[in-house]
Amino acid sequence: MEQLLLLIFLPLAGAILTAFAGKSAKIVSTVISVVSLGLALFMACNFIPNASTQFEVNLPWIADLGIHFHAGIDGISMLVVLLTNLLIPIIILSSYKNDYKNPSAFYALILFMQAGLLLVFTAMDAFLFYIGWEAALIPIYFICAFWGGKDRIRINMKFFVYTIAGSLFMLVGIIYLYLQNPAHNFEIAEFYKLSLDSAQQGWIFWAFFIAFAIKMPIFPFHTWQPDTYTAAPTQGTMLLSGIMLKMGIYGVIRWLLPIVPAGVQDWSCLAMILSIIGIVYASLIAFTQKDAKRLVAYSSIAHVGLISAGIFALNQQGMQGAMVQMLSHGINVVGLFFVLDIIFSRTKTNKIEELGGIAKSAPQLAIVFLIIVLGTVALPGTNGFIGEFLLLMGVYNYGIWAAAIAGLTIIFGAVYMLRMYQNVMLGKTNELTITFTDIQGTEKLVLYIICALIIILGVYPKPLLHLTEASVQHLLEQVNQKLTSVK
Repeated sequence: MEQLLLLIFLPLAGAILTAFAGKSAKIVSTVISVVSLGLALFMACNFIPNASTQFEVNLPWIADLGIHFHAGIDGISMLVVLLTNLLIPIIILSSYKNDYKNPSAFYALILFMQAGLLLVFTAMDAFLFYIGWEAALIPIYFICAFWGGKDRIRINMKFFVYTIAGSLFMLVGIIYLYLQNPAHNFEIAEFYKLSLDSAQQGWIFWAFFIAFAIKMPIFPFHTWQPDTYTAAPTQGTMLLSGIMLKMGIYGVIRWLLPIVPAGVQDWSCLAMILSIIGIVYASLIAFTQKDAKRLVAYSSIAHVGLISAGIFALNQQGMQGAMVQMLSHGINVVGLFFVLDIIFSRTKTNKIEELGGIAKSAPQLAIVFLIIVLGTVALPGTNGFIGEFLLLMGVYNYGIWAAAIAGLTIIFGAVYMLRMYQNVMLGKTNELTITFTDIQGTEKLVLYIICALIIILGVYPKPLLHLTEASVQHLLEQVNQKLTSVK
């Protein structure tokens, strides 16, 4: 209990401390994030991989409305808790070469967002989940609005309107479930027990699905993403792509599937179609991109589309693949955006056609960039392979044609990512790249950590699979039992 409370509130306390740290904000935020990572690893080492909720805390909050500060961790949430606490110190370290205006506010907002994300990933009360969902949006809005690039206000407003609109749909669904709950509380366990007819489950499915699909994002709810990823500061893009989109994936797994399984079953075919359309559409658009950052943004949509397809296949392989790929995608996409940030800091451009020959001047950067790209395109032996293999197996068990089309993401991804690498890193140098300097200091530290994770998790993924297996199996059993009772 004390450990989970500390895990959630340490970043919040750190955000307050960092806000008043002045020039020391960078160091203070780094220390807080590393301590949080240490605590998360300690909890993971003491976690028993079974279906039970552990490190549970359940305290009265607004008793008259049946609202409790109820949080806990199982195998599913443990994975995203580890991802969050792993990536935050990496993201902070990646900013060490940047001189942001008002750094104390910048780093305080990152830690505040970490607290909101952890609240989302551990909440066992729907009201608490919603509070965390909204709390995580506030800091990323200000990070993008204050430290973003050209046209950031218009782009950020579109992102904000999209996510708020989706959140309101989810809020309506949560209130309806509360009114249907005989226990008159927001407990997720009580929501799981509700007996709702097919029509009720259908509209609640859409109330939640729209909110989660916008956050992930899934086609056609994706239109805010490429512009926001491009206009946001690099650390903001890392937060959005590495962690925040996992809120939507986690929401589908934790809240949507067990609460309205009949609604999911009725609409899973459409959700699968949208996911697969997103894979092909985003991949084709990625081929046409001249800006490397936008290319990576569209590749993220394609990868998330495959994760979504694996979830809606509603089988063990697809669900396990989604869990592993959440972690792998977070690590890889943060690495990609950091490399592009390094290139931009030295050349002042991310235009692919304006670059080339960087490998001659920066061989270390070329090697780590290649490892990250190979992890992204799911080369066997890298972290991306095991997740995509399980996802495609899950989609294949759903339908052979769905798997055939979804599998195009591996082919397309390899083509546009390797072509981008070739044009940026190989070939002849030009005026922009001839004086390019190799990685050093914290750049090496961040990229070496990311590459080590890509290789280690690719060679030995068993601990991740073991961590989530029991919880995923229990979740699918709950879904199947409830479907049987509805029939």
